[in-house]
Amino acid sequence: MFREKIRVFDCTIRDGGLINDHEFSDDFVRAVYKALSEAGVDYMEIGYKNSKKLFSGEKFGKWKFCDDDDIRRVIDGISSNMKLSVMVDVGRVDIADVKPKKDSPVTMVRVASYVKDIDKAIHLVNQFADKGYETTVNIMAISRALDNEITEALEQLEKESKANVIYIVDSFGSMYQESTEFLAKKAMSIIKTKEIGIHAHNNQQMGFSNTIEAIIHGVNFVDGTVFGLGRAAGNCPLELLIGFLKNPKYDIRPILDLISKEFIPLREKMEWGYIIPYAITGMLDEHPKAAMELRASHKKENYREFYESIKGKDLD
Repeated sequence: MFREKIRVFDCTIRDGGLINDHEFSDDFVRAVYKALSEAGVDYMEIGYKNSKKLFSGEKFGKWKFCDDDDIRRVIDGISSNMKLSVMVDVGRVDIADVKPKKDSPVTMVRVASYVKDIDKAIHLVNQFADKGYETTVNIMAISRALDNEITEALEQLEKESKANVIYIVDSFGSMYQESTEFLAKKAMSIIKTKEIGIHAHNNQQMGFSNTIEAIIHGVNFVDGTVFGLGRAAGNCPLELLIGFLKNPKYDIRPILDLISKEFIPLREKMEWGYIIPYAITGMLDEHPKAAMELRASHKKENYREFYESIKGKDLD
């Protein structure tokens, strides 16, 4: 039976932008926005709100910065009840660049932070809340954090932050159901005035199952991406998530049309999804950047050598 409190959150353009330096065309972003709206998705994360001052010498597409006028242009004329979100990283955003909610098409700002920076994340998220936004704090690479660090971070977030949602993020796609259950239960035991969310990467093809596991234990904000698009191995596929949920408000058919028309051709230009090097970094709880470098090299299929280089020893 469906749970009314569950909210489906799409990260396709934001997470997918980590593959192509956020160079999605307006037409592509508009097609995604239209399909998600028709499918009944609750939130769409359209990109990052990074400071252009910090990236002035580098080339990125507009969805690295998410100017309000660019957002308005791509959604113009499309009827939608879906809310828009942007993500900011601690240390990469200028709070002055973010207008008050009443002057922006964006509804939610999500603050991504490692456990070590949770004080900075709380400072940031409270400023966005004061500007009128719905907010989240996403605890990145949570699989690498010590248990006592996670406990302390959750306690701080509960007591000191104005965030609406606290996210468990399996950044390296290394978690299994047992870890997901443990972290979901821990978060639920400490966080009493906010919702809990899950953002699962798919390095070991566990993104969908870990999301289901989190739902079972009371997590109500669930992330996915169309066709699993996202950095390296990508994310929990949105279409699987919508197919799993029993809420009649969600309609998978616009997503299936979108995949056929836009994402199958995109696969000819961009690589993502379950590939052995990404699985290896997931198994070893490592950032996928080394695997991404391998896939761009002439040794892209040399899996054993890559495994041994990551493992740090000869296994013979």
